[in-house]
Amino acid sequence: MDKNTSAATTLVDPHLGPEDVRPKSINDIEKGHQNANQIPPAVAVVDEVDRKGLPTDSQDGLEFPDGGWRAWSVCLGGACVTISTFGYVNSWGAFQAYYEAVKFPDHSPSTIAWVGSIQYSLIFVPGLVVGRLFDRGYFRLPFMSANFVFLLATFMVAECRTFPQVLVCQGILTGIACGTMFSPLLAVLSHWFKRRRQLAFGLIAVGSSIGGTVIPLVVKALLPSVGFKWTMRILGFILLGTTSIANLLLRPRLPPRKHVRGRLIDVSQFKNLAFSVYSVASLIAFLGLYTMLTYVASYATERQIIKQSSAYNLVAIANASSLIGRLLTGVLADKNGPLNVMTPLTIAAGVLTYAWPQTRTLSSLIPITVLYGISSGAFVALFGSPAVSMGTHDSVGERTGMLFVVTAIGALAGPPISGAIRNSSQNWTDVGVYAGNMILFAVILMTWTRYLVLGKLWGGVI
Repeated sequence: MDKNTSAATTLVDPHLGPEDVRPKSINDIEKGHQNANQIPPAVAVVDEVDRKGLPTDSQDGLEFPDGGWRAWSVCLGGACVTISTFGYVNSWGAFQAYYEAVKFPDHSPSTIAWVGSIQYSLIFVPGLVVGRLFDRGYFRLPFMSANFVFLLATFMVAECRTFPQVLVCQGILTGIACGTMFSPLLAVLSHWFKRRRQLAFGLIAVGSSIGGTVIPLVVKALLPSVGFKWTMRILGFILLGTTSIANLLLRPRLPPRKHVRGRLIDVSQFKNLAFSVYSVASLIAFLGLYTMLTYVASYATERQIIKQSSAYNLVAIANASSLIGRLLTGVLADKNGPLNVMTPLTIAAGVLTYAWPQTRTLSSLIPITVLYGISSGAFVALFGSPAVSMGTHDSVGERTGMLFVVTAIGALAGPPISGAIRNSSQNWTDVGVYAGNMILFAVILMTWTRYLVLGKLWGGVI
């Protein structure tokens, strides 16, 4: 070693094999790194631990488009997915009212609500498997296969004559198919957006509001003129169009994760206490969050606030209002953090859930429905976002999938529990108290999550 080269500048290039390990100067290494074009960008992703002990993703050298026609077209494709999946599922209140009054009048509301609950909860269940498949690089085949099952199930609902048949087609098959299509969306978007990620999440969530607004109005317009069978067939063709656009536009950008552990459930994710508490908070929130959306049409007709033929409008109003909450919160969350934006609006959703059963006129019910749509839409749009940043980038599919599965328990049990309370007490006020309590308890856990991440209850971005 000559006198101009000190021991401090003798390094080993980490990209070389064992046989190539030899002393190099800093200048040599920098030159070698510039020529290492064969190394994929994902190699730059490394695990770190931040000052609070939470795993993070440094993403050094990993660039994100954060815009451009290709990134925004992916966002449009994601919105088409949520129009088709969450938009359709969020329209369940219209079907609930129709099934109670016309198709299955001999079944109790809580029994009929199981179709919507199964449908909604199963949207989250496939996330565990789909997230793992996505991390391994499998996106297109699961997505297209689920798309086929989804369309088939929708057309089959038109032929259903008994309640168990509807339960299977509109509940189980539709839920699993929608979940398989929806589950990889957050992971796909996280490949294209970083700085504008919350805005992108908010934009795809707008699709849910669009679908949830249009579909009840389509059902209302078609049922009297063409009947139930052709109503479902026309819906099927509409969904064929929106999902076809999604298939054309959606695609991941980054290479798949190199080393994916064989276990389906990686319990080590739950060693992160903040992630565990937040998962429970999401579960409890969904025990109450969809009660009003499920039963507002039935409540209004039972109280003779509105005619049966117009009850579908309330579901459309709630979903249209949620568009404001989803889009606005997506913009705000990029600057202030998703949890900071979600928390006050989720409190508002809980308070409005208490107030909803106290309305006696349409002029009081509509404003509450609008405000509820805005506030609940904020939670639904953003609840997956905090989980994305509660770990490393290469395990985001696995982590969000596990969150969705936990959340599915609340989505499954919530509306039927509310229906059972209604049947036993014959009192809608008790339903509102139960659902409101669940939502506000979830807020307490969300606040605890904030403390675990930031070490304080006020200030900071999360």
